[in-house]
Amino acid sequence: MIIAREEIFGPVASLIAFDTYEEALAIANDTRFGLAAGIWTSDLGKAHQFIRDVEAGMVYVNSYMIGDMQFPFGGWKESGNGRDKCMEALAFYTQTKSAWLTIGM
Repeated sequence: MIIAREEIFGPVASLIAFDTYEEALAIANDTRFGLAAGIWTSDLGKAHQFIRDVEAGMVYVNSYMIGDMQFPFGGWKESGNGRDKCMEALAFYTQTKSAWLTIGM
């Protein structure tokens, strides 16, 4: 399904029928992108399983695209290169240089 494999930015909701969790996960992961994913469930165990299994940089449970300013923003696969809005961004936007100087030899 093309809509499940493309990054679509805009007010779009695609509803895709599935029979099992494994089928839904396969649909979600069958893309070269991985910015964000979400699940609506009252089963906390299933929510944690989805967080572990889905190939996305940001995962939302019972909400979507909300978060604190410190919530790292960024994706996996071809959806981004690094993280913004977090401490990890410092490493991405800076370059480390180490120097060892011996004096008095």
